[in-house]
Amino acid sequence: MGIPEVTLAALDVKFAAILPHLDERQRRLYLASEAAALGHGGTTAVARLAEVSESTIARGRDELATGTPVLGRVRRPGGGRRSAAERDPGLVPALAALIEPREVGDPVSPLRWTTASLRDLARELTAAGHPISAPAVGNLLHSIGFSLQGMAKTRAGSQVPDRDAQFRHINATAERFLSQGLPVVSVDAKKKEPIGDFARAGRTYRPKGAPITAPDHDFVDPDTPVAIPYGVYDLGQDTGWVNVGTDRNTAAFAVESLRRWWSQQGRQDYPDATRLLITADSGGANSAASHLFKMDLTAFADECGLTITVLHFPPGTSKRNKVEHRLFSRITHSLRGRPLTSYEILLQSISATRTRTGLTVSAVLDENDYPTGRTLTKDERKAILQRVQRDDFHGEWNYTIAPYDSHQAPPADPVRAKAPPIPAEATYLLTHSALTGMSREQFDRLVEDLEPCRRVLAEAEREKRKGLNRRGHNPGFGFLDHRHRVLAAVLSRRNTVTLTLTARLLGRDRNTLSYHAHRTMPLLAFAAALDITAALTQPRRTHPPRTIEALQNVITDYESNIKSGSS
Repeated sequence: MGIPEVTLAALDVKFAAILPHLDERQRRLYLASEAAALGHGGTTAVARLAEVSESTIARGRDELATGTPVLGRVRRPGGGRRSAAERDPGLVPALAALIEPREVGDPVSPLRWTTASLRDLARELTAAGHPISAPAVGNLLHSIGFSLQGMAKTRAGSQVPDRDAQFRHINATAERFLSQGLPVVSVDAKKKEPIGDFARAGRTYRPKGAPITAPDHDFVDPDTPVAIPYGVYDLGQDTGWVNVGTDRNTAAFAVESLRRWWSQQGRQDYPDATRLLITADSGGANSAASHLFKMDLTAFADECGLTITVLHFPPGTSKRNKVEHRLFSRITHSLRGRPLTSYEILLQSISATRTRTGLTVSAVLDENDYPTGRTLTKDERKAILQRVQRDDFHGEWNYTIAPYDSHQAPPADPVRAKAPPIPAEATYLLTHSALTGMSREQFDRLVEDLEPCRRVLAEAEREKRKGLNRRGHNPGFGFLDHRHRVLAAVLSRRNTVTLTLTARLLGRDRNTLSYHAHRTMPLLAFAAALDITAALTQPRRTHPPRTIEALQNVITDYESNIKSGSS
């Protein structure tokens, strides 16, 4: 008597519904129980319906008969394939021989000068007679204590003496100032940012498939405008002030940033302050060894009436400065993932910087010129150092600058006081028509007619900078009268004599002449109303005289040509 068809049909439905959800052992035991319930012929019928071998059901029936305990797993311990290390006892030593030489510096290692990727290691092991796949190499590396790691920038550079002591000194001084309600600021300059359609690192949320596009190559040429953010972070108020320069990062720019912060924000936050603490790194525009930085700080102290204490972080430790991780890191986060196509976008992005702890940031644009090449004489440096009171503990890092006594006369400007008079014979020589392209009478009339224009432009600059910089626009270069400024601009425009030779004849520094010639050049545009336009629009001389003898020869040849033409 066989098994009824109705029973077999019911089993078929049950198997289709249950077996896909069972693992290997569970299926074996379940099928064995069903076969036992059917009785004679049950093993064959169940094997046919479940599409398994009869030996599988027989194995399950034996396990049920012996009362095998619940294992909690599919296979018994020891089941499955052996690991690669067990199959090949020489695999681990071979892998260690490839990895370890990279640590100890063995130049003979085949991977010494390549990246030890999983595929490279698998290829080398296979070539050495240990066939293995890249994923298996990864598992093996993890099992012997290796992991994928990047470089960690934790090893300090040269350990300067009293490095930790200087950190403690800065911390203690800052806490003392803050407890007294005095301003404590951390300053530094951020890296230059090119202004234009350039790609920037970082990601922002955008509609899917519509990223902000940028050129595939960033070509920054000398004419590309740049932004130099100089940050002032107020530790007590948790506020940031960023002065965005458009020229160069110099000592004058650094102090001008402090001056703007104090004028537009610091004075309102600390109306009764008599002292100011500045923490800065030891390099760059605010270098601890910069006499120019100290000179400009001296002028700033005289203007604001504050006693300024400066504490510099030891060399190589600028990352400890608060402005780096309290202000600049947040600004970088605000500027991520979109091009800075204009200064306005940069200023708005910086000003929008906020944090959950209450940080707010203000940003202004500084379009002043800050030429490089400023130099000080030995006497000027000595005069500046007389105003700088060095601390007993590392005076090269820690010093104080007090404002001059209001009952005494202000300290004389060493550049203005020591400027010798310009020799009259040098002026007479350089105003020769061979060099200026006009007679001396025409030149005198040009100087006289440009004087009102100079006053208008100077007044406009003073109004623009009112309350920001009482020293004026000159960032420390020597002073020059209007007549010789015009002369320097004309000679530079025509290139009939080098600035070096002109400065030597006038008894001035070349950088001073270059600065004032650049500042006066726009005034020459007003000369169109005069009858000297041709003199200023002639092609520039390609090889101007560089010595007094060559200059005399140019004048002699010019006078000879004039005489021969008149005869």
